[in-house]
Amino acid sequence: MDTFEITHMIIDEHFNGEESVTTDFTHNNKDYSITFKKSDLEVVNTWIFEEETSLPANLSENMIELLREEVKKNI
Repeated sequence: MDTFEITHMIIDEHFNGEESVTTDFTHNNKDYSITFKKSDLEVVNTWIFEEETSLPANLSENMIELLREEVKKNI
């Protein structure tokens, strides 16, 4: 089961000319960030933070769907 804890969420009205929602969360004791387009919650990018740097993250479709549902509840 994919479990996570959202630690921060921000709606940015000026990202690439359209609104986006960036959500920081922890999963398996690691810190991640995912950005969705606010209009349709399409994934813009995903990051994992390791050793003071950010790297592209490879999240499962299930994890993305769980995060998308949580974002929907909060916006």
